[in-house]
Amino acid sequence: MQELATNVRGRFAGSARSLGALFVVVVFAPPLLLLLSGSLHRPGEPPKPTPDVIPDPLSTEGYALAFEWGGLLRATLNSVVVAAIAVPLSVLVASAAGFALTQIPRRIRNAVVGASVIGLMVPATALLVPKFAMFRWLNLTDTLAPLIAPALVGASPLYVLAFYLAFRAVPQDLYDACLIEDLSPAQTWWRVAMPQVRPVTSAVAALSFVLTWSNFLDPLVFVYDRDLFTLPLALRSLATLDPTNFPVFLAGAVLATVPAIIVYALAQRRFLK
Repeated sequence: MQELATNVRGRFAGSARSLGALFVVVVFAPPLLLLLSGSLHRPGEPPKPTPDVIPDPLSTEGYALAFEWGGLLRATLNSVVVAAIAVPLSVLVASAAGFALTQIPRRIRNAVVGASVIGLMVPATALLVPKFAMFRWLNLTDTLAPLIAPALVGASPLYVLAFYLAFRAVPQDLYDACLIEDLSPAQTWWRVAMPQVRPVTSAVAALSFVLTWSNFLDPLVFVYDRDLFTLPLALRSLATLDPTNFPVFLAGAVLATVPAIIVYALAQRRFLK
């Protein structure tokens, strides 16, 4: 009987995953298809009144012009540098903070969790002025430092809460065994707790990458040197082109979207595994 129930739950979970995948394909595939087909139009031609899925003729000239006019190569390198530092740092800090929440007294933990939930309600734009004043005082404006600095505090309370819930679901017997083995809290976090929450780590890393990769507001406020532009700022410069060159902007958008899709696909495989 128990085996039958397990098989039913497994089939239900598989059906739910299939339906979820189908929903994602139905919702996101058409816009991505139109984005790709639009980038393959020939730049300089008047836009057509109705979009065509397969352009005639096919042209990759928009991709070459996107790199030439928008400086996408340097902007991509800047975005890679920011993401390569900010994403792992965000995951490490958020996971350490989430694990610490499971180890502190309940009254303090409830207060911190409540403050984190309140912090999620604060609009990002409300923090721009104090952040700008702080980085201006530190003489860090017009550098990539303000784009990486949020990772030093876990980037978002959401990441900390996600790790806190994941670590709280780990059996208490494991933590008790670590105490018996005389492991330090840092050793317990890294050697025992982190391997138990790998799906959450993958999800947080993917979300952090996408938000960092697509961050437009912070570079707009803190970065002025064109050589330090990240990919969203470079795309903004291409968005000012006239309608006949809109395939150039769409080509840049495709190049910016592909890494996010790859990261999400890898995270999904890791999560399901």
